[in-house]
Amino acid sequence: MNNLDILLPFGLPPPDTARDLIRECRAPALATLLARGALQRQAVDPFARALAHENWLAQRFGLVGSLPAADNSPPAAHAVMLALGLPASEGHWFLLHPTHIHIARDHLVLTDMRQLALDEAQARALFDAALPLFGEVGKTLLYGSADSWFMRADDWPQLRTATPDAASGRNVDIWMPQGEGDRAWRKLQNEIQMHWFTHPLNEQREALGRKPVNSLWLWGGADPSDLPAGDQAHAYDACFNLSGWMRAFESRAGAAQDESNIDAAQLIRHPGRRGLLLLDALAEPGLTNEWGYWLERIETLERDWFAPLLAALRNGELDSLRLILSGQERIAECSVSRNALRKFWIKPGLQRLAQ
Repeated sequence: MNNLDILLPFGLPPPDTARDLIRECRAPALATLLARGALQRQAVDPFARALAHENWLAQRFGLVGSLPAADNSPPAAHAVMLALGLPASEGHWFLLHPTHIHIARDHLVLTDMRQLALDEAQARALFDAALPLFGEVGKTLLYGSADSWFMRADDWPQLRTATPDAASGRNVDIWMPQGEGDRAWRKLQNEIQMHWFTHPLNEQREALGRKPVNSLWLWGGADPSDLPAGDQAHAYDACFNLSGWMRAFESRAGAAQDESNIDAAQLIRHPGRRGLLLLDALAEPGLTNEWGYWLERIETLERDWFAPLLAALRNGELDSLRLILSGQERIAECSVSRNALRKFWIKPGLQRLAQ
């Protein structure tokens, strides 16, 4: 049996917007899968501290902390540290991402981190500038990669945080860390911002028309005990195209492998017994509400993924597909088998994107 779960963040636009998009969208394979599959829907809290697909994925792999999911981000720090090859460590650690916060009319807004394109040399320079500031307040700072650093704060285990994508494009005030340690973090964050404001690297970036790196985003606080164990740690035996912090789950697939850049033909040849495919091309336009761009992206996904996967399901190369589509306020799962495709009396359509 070859079963594939396809996670599609921002596959569900706001209902009013979706109705307009459906009239313009040309995605017949996706329309067939959605119309003939068995659908389950669930409302989600639009002010949860992680997006619906982030919480879904964390729960699938057993990455669930002590606080309710709506009140905190997934406890991802230790899992990401291990995935980046950092030695296992005791203590309560947080993820830190270099980022850009810009000024709107009357508030501050977190910019989508995908727009920064920070390379290793630039990240190292900023890390070295920030490192002494952490030492001054008794916090350990570790470098993981250009976009992922780590801070140990054993005295902040109850600090509630939000993922960067949950806060992206929004007023940062309501998404800032809350609870024990929040004032200390804001003070440290302000110190870093002042040091980076005049850093030569940011002057160079601005001269090239790039956004300056002017802040750090903190989230994902975790203890070693938060690492998944048992069957949930190996929910899949193959993971494909995971990106960002979600790549931490690649090593937790039953057959650990690096499949972060694979196409449909390669996946169909070696899908695994139970596979997970992340298609995150809609995240960037979804976060910025650029729905014309969203249309272009979903039609590219139709050509590159939905059409070949539908063909593979029809000819028996895959036994079943499950689409997991998410939006800001809802998530839906659509399960499709070969038998379901034989329901010729059900006309393909994208109406379920708006429901």
